[in-house]
Amino acid sequence: MKVQHIEVNGLKIFYRESGFADKPVFLLIHGFPSSSHMYRDLMKMLEEKFHVIAPDLIGFGQSDAPSRDSFKYTFENLTNYVDGFIEALNLEKLFMYVFDYGAPIGFRIAMRHPEKILGIVSQNGNVYEEGLGKKWEARAQYWQNPTKELREQYKSAFSFETVKGQYTFGTEPGSVAPDGYCLDIYYANTIDDYAEKQSDLIFDYQTNVKLYPKFQEYLREHQPKLLAIWGQNDPSFIFEGAKAFKRDVPNAKVIGVNSGHFALESCCREIAENILEFFG
Repeated sequence: MKVQHIEVNGLKIFYRESGFADKPVFLLIHGFPSSSHMYRDLMKMLEEKFHVIAPDLIGFGQSDAPSRDSFKYTFENLTNYVDGFIEALNLEKLFMYVFDYGAPIGFRIAMRHPEKILGIVSQNGNVYEEGLGKKWEARAQYWQNPTKELREQYKSAFSFETVKGQYTFGTEPGSVAPDGYCLDIYYANTIDDYAEKQSDLIFDYQTNVKLYPKFQEYLREHQPKLLAIWGQNDPSFIFEGAKAFKRDVPNAKVIGVNSGHFALESCCREIAENILEFFG
């Protein structure tokens, strides 16, 4: 595996790369509050069959995290930089693995460039209203009435206990090592103005929900080869969101694994085997 940076529109994007350049590209897009580190094991399992590439989003991990004065922390803007990353690497055709925040970014990319998409893995990457867990009801009220007090309240999402809970809830005891959530907390404590940048994205998440009908229209029109593989105990993006893909892509494969939100941490081999079987 190689780790390196590439410049996109004046900002450095860090990425991990493995496999062989003559193999089909698999682009792995991470979510909140993680980085490309979440794909460290999956990349090793896919590299014989695919050219695997996993970037850190702007504001996450080892990529640049510009000030809020010079960069808008919105999902549309994050997508612009992933789009620029794809162009900078001259990726003409690709599979995508989308997770959490990576889903609305990935589906924006798919809508912009449907001709590039060979297939999609959605792992707890929701694009359906029925996939939104209970917490999103309160988020919707916040979006309608964005007070300073609620913005401060949602900064609890960056605490150690909350992040650890995202990794461990719904998993078998002892199945999740601390490496992933400890690294996420490290970045939260070292990236300048992290809480405000991430709070901007929490507020902007409403734009993703508004785009769900467009994402679904893309699916119906283009019928991408799609694997929805879900940590079925996830309270944030519930398993009904995985099942909903079948409504728009009847040939989609839907699988639940015995895990929570960060299913790769405890079920990586099972997920990799299903990817290799479905797309191999």
